[in-house]
Amino acid sequence: MQKLIFYKHKTKAHFLLVFELLLFCARERKKNMSACLCLLFLFFTIFAEATYPPGGFHHLSSLRQNKKTSKSKSESPFETRYFPQNLDHFSFRPESYKVFQQKYLINRRFWRKGGPIFVYTGNEGDIDWFASNTGFMSDIAPKFRALLVFIEHRFYGESTPFGKKSHKTAETLGYLSSQQALADYAILIRSLKQNLSSEASPVVVFGGSYGGMLAAWFRLKYPHIAIGALASSAPILHFDNIVPLASFYDAISQDFKDASVNCFKVIKRSWEELDAVSTMKHGLPELSKKFRTCKGLHSIYSARDWLMEAFVYTAMVNYATAANFMAPLPGYPVEQMCKIIDGFPRGSSNLDRAFAAASLYYNYSGSEKCFELEQPTDDHGLDGWGYQACTEMVMPMSCSNQSMFPPYENDYEAFEEQCMSKYGVKPRPHWITTEFGGKKIETVLKRFGSNIIFSNGMQDPWSRGGVLKNISSSIIALVTKKGAHHADLRAATKGDPEWLKEQRRQEVAIIEKWISEYYRDLKEEE
Repeated sequence: MQKLIFYKHKTKAHFLLVFELLLFCARERKKNMSACLCLLFLFFTIFAEATYPPGGFHHLSSLRQNKKTSKSKSESPFETRYFPQNLDHFSFRPESYKVFQQKYLINRRFWRKGGPIFVYTGNEGDIDWFASNTGFMSDIAPKFRALLVFIEHRFYGESTPFGKKSHKTAETLGYLSSQQALADYAILIRSLKQNLSSEASPVVVFGGSYGGMLAAWFRLKYPHIAIGALASSAPILHFDNIVPLASFYDAISQDFKDASVNCFKVIKRSWEELDAVSTMKHGLPELSKKFRTCKGLHSIYSARDWLMEAFVYTAMVNYATAANFMAPLPGYPVEQMCKIIDGFPRGSSNLDRAFAAASLYYNYSGSEKCFELEQPTDDHGLDGWGYQACTEMVMPMSCSNQSMFPPYENDYEAFEEQCMSKYGVKPRPHWITTEFGGKKIETVLKRFGSNIIFSNGMQDPWSRGGVLKNISSSIIALVTKKGAHHADLRAATKGDPEWLKEQRRQEVAIIEKWISEYYRDLKEEE
């Protein structure tokens, strides 16, 4: 959800940067060309703070990761297991039967035989990260006496079919796709129910960001396996030009403008000042000093990436209470950033103000003596999203003049060239809408689908690609004005606002209805 990659876009003066997805952005520089700006799609899955003591989240970034903060395994309430999974579910060639070990986590504490099974459809990263940051499922498990299962997505975390060679070439990465992942989940769930001698147990799937997309698609593709899905912050309409290309960055800009118009204007003007520094004789050394870098910068675009990542991620995780998601942050961190900017004396540099605000994201604890701007890390096993972005997960974006970010137009040809250069593959921009639908979704799902909750918070920029209106009496859109990226999947806290509590109450009531209807139908069949 997971995770943006930045395409290169040419303007009259220079190459601008545009988000794409993950490892592409891995700072491959060609002479006289700008560096790729990295973020990540997260849908992010982009995730939430743990049910248990704060742990690191999932997201979605092989970019600049803050220090890894995941819980130790000794504290985890989950048992780790591995399932022998087939490499390829859609062909019968001999090599398709190669088996790899797919990791999954299970918690049977509240379950009794015949009870419901709640399954998290893993995103692009280490499944422990998701499990420790999806407290909502653990919060409601006692009420439903549910079995909890978190399944790791193939090619992420420990579930790598070819070990360390899994991401080396397109020959191995060719088995990485959302369709293969959904089939993995279906087979694992069926096997688990058989082994538990509880084949009548109803299954509800949950997911946030990319995981939320998978949850919704799983319900549509495998309705005989899952009776319903909670798809949180799932931008399933961010494909094939269904939504305006500028909607993502416009949403972030609106978040900052709502907090402070002056804050919005300062950030918007800071890019010109940044460009001006690059024209100075000793611009990079001066910029390194201004940004307190651990090592001297090699490109002005590293500083631009660093600032943009801070503003984008902070908007995504603009939670009402303090959280340790992508980084430790206070409640409503966008407002806090703007307070920093607005607190500067009149006449202060816009770039200085922007740097101070971004520092809240990278150094809220105050423990960082310097910042590492040019050494991306991958602490959570996210390597692989770049390939998905270059094949099926093609989510085009642009940046309008109304945005607080440097404007650019989507350049599909440049993106395609990058994919060919990096992986030797061409993107299939229409594949997701062909495989799962999306266009005219209201008309299609009104007559076809059922039992899906699409939850979105309008402060989350990914919400613009989500389902924001009810499609039918059983395909429900729960939309909150102040919600951030899958805030409903976070563990409940005493400081949660009433609107978030009410959203979760509605979700529980809907899920309870699904399960009650399932058991009633089951009884009638006897």
